[in-house]
Amino acid sequence: MSRLHPLAERHAVEKLGWLRAAVLGANDGTLSTGSLIVGVASSHATRGSILIAGLSALVAGALSMAAGEYVSVSSQRDSEQADIAREKQELATDWDGEVTELAGIYQQRGLDADLSHTVAVALMQHDALGAHARDELGLSEATAARPIQAAFASASAFSSGAVLPVLAAVLAPVSWVSWSVSLTSVVVLVILGIVGAVAGGATPLRPALRVTFWGIVAMIVTGGIGHLFGV
Repeated sequence: MSRLHPLAERHAVEKLGWLRAAVLGANDGTLSTGSLIVGVASSHATRGSILIAGLSALVAGALSMAAGEYVSVSSQRDSEQADIAREKQELATDWDGEVTELAGIYQQRGLDADLSHTVAVALMQHDALGAHARDELGLSEATAARPIQAAFASASAFSSGAVLPVLAAVLAPVSWVSWSVSLTSVVVLVILGIVGAVAGGATPLRPALRVTFWGIVAMIVTGGIGHLFGV
């Protein structure tokens, strides 16, 4: 018999929010930074130029991801706060109507009319705004938008993926930078695909094949551009 309390059960869907952001951020960092380094190295640039390009890609990409996530999540937070303010006003001016509205939500979920009304009244007497935020608006403390946290997480995920191609460029002989960075990037992308799939409860083969294919395509294209315009 399992020792876990039923309320302690964990499901893959609970991980999808942060997992998707972390895997996508690390994928972006690895793929964009690795491809840029391959392109610059293929143009026969000096090691110094290659490293500057790689570090610039890491920093600029991380800051761009952080800024984009901050703006996006801030907009989400503003919308949530506007909805909460509107709900407060409705509770202050039309309590009975809000009880009926909440009871209707519970009826749609399978409760009969009397029970749904009883539940709505009980929950609203305990925490009216919380009940409507959760069951009418779909908002809760666990899912509330946090712009700074989201920005930091996005930048960290991007940097964690980008740093490995940069290290490969630092450690490899200059004549082997393109191959070293390409191999490192593809291996990292495969690992990210597998980790993301397993943690999310999916089979790892297809995600690994997807990231491998697009990673190879990206580095072939940027490498070709580097050769075409190389000095």
